[in-house]
Amino acid sequence: MLKLKEIVAHYGPIPALREISIDVQDGEIVTILGANGAGKSTTLRAISGLLKLSSGTIEFDGEDIGQIPPETRVTRGIAHVPEGRRVFPGLTVMDNLLLGASSRSHRKNFRREIEDDIESVCSLFPDLKRFSKNLAWTLSGGQQQMLAIARGLMAQPKLLLLDEPSLGLAPVLVEQVFASIKSINQSRTTILLVEQNAHMALEIASRGYVLETGKIVLHDVSANLIADERMKQAYLGGRGR
Repeated sequence: MLKLKEIVAHYGPIPALREISIDVQDGEIVTILGANGAGKSTTLRAISGLLKLSSGTIEFDGEDIGQIPPETRVTRGIAHVPEGRRVFPGLTVMDNLLLGASSRSHRKNFRREIEDDIESVCSLFPDLKRFSKNLAWTLSGGQQQMLAIARGLMAQPKLLLLDEPSLGLAPVLVEQVFASIKSINQSRTTILLVEQNAHMALEIASRGYVLETGKIVLHDVSANLIADERMKQAYLGGRGR
């Protein structure tokens, strides 16, 4: 589904990604792990078109999308849920969800699809239905994260890019968010997950890539990464799970 081939990207003169190649198959959860500043979020920004490539190619469903604008990538089937939630705080929960579907407004059955999808995301995140008329800023951190994910799902993506969904959440909410991610994947949405919580990410992902200073230093199936001594020492607290 998604192929990154030796992509290079810069922030000004500073190299952020150094010839990284990543492959995501249809139906997978794949995770990108690494320390702060390793290039994880930058990789997602490159895929969604928020950061221009210096070289390399990004293919999605067999099409080179490296030069098309971000909004077109959304219509192709890529939705990006950025780090820090970034909901629209002055809009209601419902309005945030409707904005997530704006790329589909040209479709003939738009209104019926929207009603169905709102029901679907609210069944996944029941608090959103309960607080649908509330302004987004009144929600808790966990509820805002759920709203951000639900807004991404309203674009009906084939590929969902999730950037640090557990950031700043209490452990019980982290468990809920990761359970929701598994449920989304089981509904036939492919997921590329950036996450600092390596334990949780590897428990739900089929494969993982580890970035250090913009380079891939490890890539394997999750079980092998959990057992890898380098992973244990650097990202798993000195032990596997």
